[in-house]
Amino acid sequence: MIPIRVRAIDHVVLRIVDEQSMLHFYGNILGCPVERRQDALGLIQLRAGRALIDLVTLTGRLGREGGAAPGPEGRNMDHFCLRVDPFNETEIRAHLAAHGVQAGATVRRYGAEGEGPSLYLTDPEGNVVELKGPPNDGSSPVHSI
Repeated sequence: MIPIRVRAIDHVVLRIVDEQSMLHFYGNILGCPVERRQDALGLIQLRAGRALIDLVTLTGRLGREGGAAPGPEGRNMDHFCLRVDPFNETEIRAHLAAHGVQAGATVRRYGAEGEGPSLYLTDPEGNVVELKGPPNDGSSPVHSI
């Protein structure tokens, strides 16, 4: 038996360039409030349900250790997924559009809890964020991929 039991994602760390646009996107658009700041490190921690999204500024101690800034030619990750509930596509899309955020098609994707509706969007610095709804019985009109 493996002695390590992973239960969930604890946190994701993003190295960032524009603190204000990232705080606006994750805080005001996606509803992840600032939980803690450690300005000496250049670290801002946002609450995302039971997990955290850590934003590390490039000018802070942690950010300087990571090398070049993230960008289209060198991202820090492919994407990360935020489980949302409820997943009301119409309301989600209207909210994102009101903030000038475009989202991709809603499709059925497999995640930690099973297959369910999901869509991708991009934060102000090019990180891809997946918003994933609860698993469903397959009656959803979205397409599987």
